[in-house]
Amino acid sequence: MRIYTDSGSDLPKDFFEKEDVHLFPLRVLIKGNEYDDIIGISTDQVYAAIAEGDLPKTSQVSLEIFLTAFEELAKSGEEGIYIAFSSGLSGTCQTAIMAKNQLLESYPNLKLAIIDTKCASFGQGLVAREAVKLRKFEIGFDEAVQTLTNMASSMEHLFTVGDLNHLAKGGRVSKSSAIVGGLLNIKPILNMEDGKLVPLEKTRGFKKAIKRMIELMKERGGDFTNKTVGLSHSNDEELLYEVKAVIEEQLKPKAIEYTTIGAVIGAHVGRGTIGIYFTNDNK
Repeated sequence: MRIYTDSGSDLPKDFFEKEDVHLFPLRVLIKGNEYDDIIGISTDQVYAAIAEGDLPKTSQVSLEIFLTAFEELAKSGEEGIYIAFSSGLSGTCQTAIMAKNQLLESYPNLKLAIIDTKCASFGQGLVAREAVKLRKFEIGFDEAVQTLTNMASSMEHLFTVGDLNHLAKGGRVSKSSAIVGGLLNIKPILNMEDGKLVPLEKTRGFKKAIKRMIELMKERGGDFTNKTVGLSHSNDEELLYEVKAVIEEQLKPKAIEYTTIGAVIGAHVGRGTIGIYFTNDNK
């Protein structure tokens, strides 16, 4: 069974080769130059461009790239699962579906499941990691697709960002809100609703933001003793370890895994962002 995911998953570069997962990189445009996420650009380069006043742009995976990969799958006779970046944040998933539908005309036996995870960053990444585990345990195709679809549907995302001004530049909050928020040290909490990033609450200062995010984890995640929590950070390991310590102390999860936010998502959220990911059994 072949496994595909895209760089919206924020999985590290070595994961793809080590676990035999095919990467579809989204693209980042900086000062007229286009780069493949994960492969061709680092988040440091993105944040350096932002610091210089540039606003990096991002683009989805092209139809041609999907057609090439999926035609190869069709010719191989193998089964494939694509763990896709939320359709609410990118057109990538829809383009993959277009590619599949085109190929079905020539390859009616193509067995490919495209899962619109409605997830982003390590929320999507955790689903991709689970796909690898299912393949290792030789779980059948249909059961694997159902398990991964259910996991994606139950995935919670909580974010807080370091710089409201950057969200304002990208049109995700108003400029006036960013100015007032900066003066008052406002740290917004955002979550995913139907695959879209939506503001949830505002807090004063980072410590209060994290405290409230932990409360939301307790409300939504219940008992964490058998759960894995995912964390992602935008090149701020000190912040990451601070949050990790609080979660370990208060929730005692089975495991905490973490990753660095990649160039595409980093281009939209900027520095000082922390993401928390976990499953909600009641979702």
